[in-house]
Amino acid sequence: MKIEILGMGCPKCLKLEENARKAVEESGIKAEIVKVKDVDKIVSYGVMMTPALVLDGKVKCCGKIATVDEIKGWIC
Repeated sequence: MKIEILGMGCPKCLKLEENARKAVEESGIKAEIVKVKDVDKIVSYGVMMTPALVLDGKVKCCGKIATVDEIKGWIC
């Protein structure tokens, strides 16, 4: 499983990454978590507001910080 955190590194992006890492840890699954700061790649997903979370190529949320429980629901 590949989880991408889209954003330039603002506090909200960092919090989303933290929540994603915690969700993966609590779920006990194997996942690669990647930060994406390249604007062209972010736009290629159709994302206009960050932070955003992409799970295996599908945008799950954008413009908000998903909670640990929300992320766990998407990855389980």
